[in-house]
Amino acid sequence: MRRFITAAAAAVALWAGAASAATLETVRGRGQLICGVSQGFSGFSLPDSRGEYRGLDADYCRAVAAAVLGDATKVRFVALTAQNRFTALQSGEIDVLFRNSTQTFQRGNTIGLRQLPVNFYDGQGFAVRRDANVRRVADLGGATVCVAQGTTHELNLADTFRARRLSFTPVVFERIDTMYAAFFAGRCDAMTQDASALAGALTVAPNPALYAVLEETISKEPLGPFVRNGDDVWANIVTTVHYGLIEAEEYGVTQANAAQQATASTDATVQRLLGRSGEFGTRLGLDNGFMLAAIRAVGNYGEVFERNVGQGSTLRLARGLNGLWNRGGLMYAIPFR
Repeated sequence: MRRFITAAAAAVALWAGAASAATLETVRGRGQLICGVSQGFSGFSLPDSRGEYRGLDADYCRAVAAAVLGDATKVRFVALTAQNRFTALQSGEIDVLFRNSTQTFQRGNTIGLRQLPVNFYDGQGFAVRRDANVRRVADLGGATVCVAQGTTHELNLADTFRARRLSFTPVVFERIDTMYAAFFAGRCDAMTQDASALAGALTVAPNPALYAVLEETISKEPLGPFVRNGDDVWANIVTTVHYGLIEAEEYGVTQANAAQQATASTDATVQRLLGRSGEFGTRLGLDNGFMLAAIRAVGNYGEVFERNVGQGSTLRLARGLNGLWNRGGLMYAIPFR
């Protein structure tokens, strides 16, 4: 009986290993990462004047491409709506989803996808006109509220207003860009979305000075990547790239000094992170310098944050919960050892 169990376990392990390596093999065979992003969130994934996607999510796509393919430019970005984002991943249209997607119990257990570590902590907020004299959510009783279809924001909006006994009229949109246009045209009294996305939306408003984002938020919105279930090797790669960017910030490894640190650092953690020791890449089926390639492509987590949504960006968001764990935030990498 023991031999039978052992043989069966070995067969299952062999099947699981083959299944879990599928995306890595597909990406390598194609020579390109297909990354699902939003249709246009300033600071997260928005095409610039040359049509190149810029933002925190876009940089994560490039970091994964650099780690897996050795070239951060080998990414094809697929712009997805809130309605079709998960279907695109389930069907294999994309390899990984980086699209301001909130991680929830239901999404982690009912749609056949795996939620990976959070790369941005957010909360649902409201944008209003400054001249509306709205200072808090309680002032929105009876308001018409623009909201995106197929998002956690729809449910949070209904739950919050019901709990506070506030009436409201939702105006639901499938596309984010049409929601923005409707709000700026005065069709809604307020617009609700992740607070970071609202801050980005106001930067492209016809007259940004006319609008404000309320300080109050009504939910927890932990945002992070999704991959398919049963794809363990691929999930481990995307997860490790995220932790590697955080560890790089904690240990002072930057886009500018990563190459020098790879040869000169005497710190054991840095040596393992950058591939000088530990064979970490080999354990994932990658080159041992995979994190060196990712960091040289986009920088560490702090650099990615500051450039796209932080003080060096048009959004000028504070680090807050997205700071390192030893600086009052929640960003904490598992040890590279």
